[in-house]
Amino acid sequence: MMKKEGMCILGKVAKAGVGLSLAMAALPAVQAAEPKISDNLVKVGVLTDMSGPYSDFSGAGAVTAAQMAIEDFQKANPDFKTPIELVSADHQNKVDIGMARANAWFDVDKVDVITELVTSNIALAVSKIAADKNRVALVSGAASLPLTNEQCNKNTVHWVYDTYSLSNGTAKHVLDSGKKNWYFITVNYTFGGAMMDAAGKVIEKNNGKIVGSSRHPLNSTDFSSYLLNAQQSNADVIALANGGQDTITAVKQAAEFGITQSKQSILPMVMFINDIHALGLDAAQGLMLTEGFYWDRDDKTRDWSERYYAKTNKMPSMGQAGVYSSVINYLDAIKQTGTDDADKVMAYLKSKEIDDGLFKGKIREDGKFAHDMLLLEVKKPGESTRPWDYYHIKGVISAEDANLPLSESKCHLVTKR
Repeated sequence: MMKKEGMCILGKVAKAGVGLSLAMAALPAVQAAEPKISDNLVKVGVLTDMSGPYSDFSGAGAVTAAQMAIEDFQKANPDFKTPIELVSADHQNKVDIGMARANAWFDVDKVDVITELVTSNIALAVSKIAADKNRVALVSGAASLPLTNEQCNKNTVHWVYDTYSLSNGTAKHVLDSGKKNWYFITVNYTFGGAMMDAAGKVIEKNNGKIVGSSRHPLNSTDFSSYLLNAQQSNADVIALANGGQDTITAVKQAAEFGITQSKQSILPMVMFINDIHALGLDAAQGLMLTEGFYWDRDDKTRDWSERYYAKTNKMPSMGQAGVYSSVINYLDAIKQTGTDDADKVMAYLKSKEIDDGLFKGKIREDGKFAHDMLLLEVKKPGESTRPWDYYHIKGVISAEDANLPLSESKCHLVTKR
């Protein structure tokens, strides 16, 4: 079928009395001049939890971060004339809803890239859809290591953190302090299992052991039975392999049980600055955690975060910062390659060193964006000097140490060395 532009020229030429053969001869030049960006539109989709347990550190804030990325890119690249459109949707932490939305976006709405994707089972499902349809998935909110390990694909980048990086940060630090016996309270879906598995390997490698575990449904309101079992286990560490509101509720109830003030340590395996804000420093003080981004790390992170705060009245989570970083680097890849073809965009992204002021590193062949992680300790109330001043940076975990060695990878894209 001829392109619309070609039909238009053909009609004009024929009307002028020129022969059909001459009109047809003009078509190749018209086709060659067509834009390489499909539909003459770049369309970005933010698929996230807008109202559930993960909405505070993802949700509407992730949409704001994506919009900021688009605005900053357009301001810095006035010569890029292709329109950029942003769409967003709530997957409600349900795989079927997430998959249906991703399929509709790719097939009907011509979305080029889906980003954020908090909730690991949804991220894994949408990642596969993106690969099957040769589009791009940029994961910032989910943690499951299989995204770039057993279930890796060439169309997905895992941008901010995963279960390996979190375990090799917080868990290793606590093990090194001499706390060897662990009890896990784990959310009962893909992320929880992956988190416990990754941490278990670190625990075993460092001469520790898991003495027990409990699993709970997503978005639980009562952790008393799980905390009681953990307390009775006499474990040195009660590890929370959950996230968002589940983590906040578990930490609050642990304080009510007197666990926080005891010899047992409460250890959230994944936690966000938004969770600390919700808990307050009285309840959260002393907690150790690992993050990929902290707004107050340096001048560049402060500058961007203060602009984000002006729009949201909150400081950004590492996931929200990751959405900004992933989208602005994706748009830059389109500009540099002159196309939104997924293969060319992904090849470009993996070929360059990324340093956007928020994250610095390189996307590996397995799709993992390897960058440094931060080992953090929550401040005591008297140590905080201003709003959202919540962390002591206890150490920087290098990209090499924070990510699964490629020699141990199960990703089919990795060339074994």
